[in-house]
Amino acid sequence: MPLNGDALNGDAIDSDAATTARRCAEAMYRGDRTCQELGIVLDHVDQGRATAHMRVTDAMVNGHGIAHGGYLFLLADAAFAYACNTYDTVTVAQGAQVTFLRPAQVDDELTAQAVERSRFWRSGIYDVTVRNATGKVIAEFRGQSQALSGQSILP
Repeated sequence: MPLNGDALNGDAIDSDAATTARRCAEAMYRGDRTCQELGIVLDHVDQGRATAHMRVTDAMVNGHGIAHGGYLFLLADAAFAYACNTYDTVTVAQGAQVTFLRPAQVDDELTAQAVERSRFWRSGIYDVTVRNATGKVIAEFRGQSQALSGQSILP
């Protein structure tokens, strides 16, 4: 199963918040065909945080033989999306930017770790670091979120 069940339990002190975050992630992942099709696995989710990983495949390289930046952005954006949707309010990207620091290669296992920096009114700011298996930083991503008023994720 591409949703790592053990890691989704989180380690939050507030068990209600951790449960809500996990349930939101599970609900979102069920409909997330992009992550499912690309093999993006959600490893950890907690309120305002998420970690996901994927392996770079042959189909993900550009004309230079390195991972296409769009796939790196997509992995970071997925972690960002799961992190900002942990409060049971549908939240979307308002803007995002990425800085590519190192190339990723075919078969690299990449991990994106998203952390909430600030949440105010209906807006949020999240930083995501994408690393390879040796811990080298591949990309840094900053996303700005916007919560949609009155729209819950959970039934």
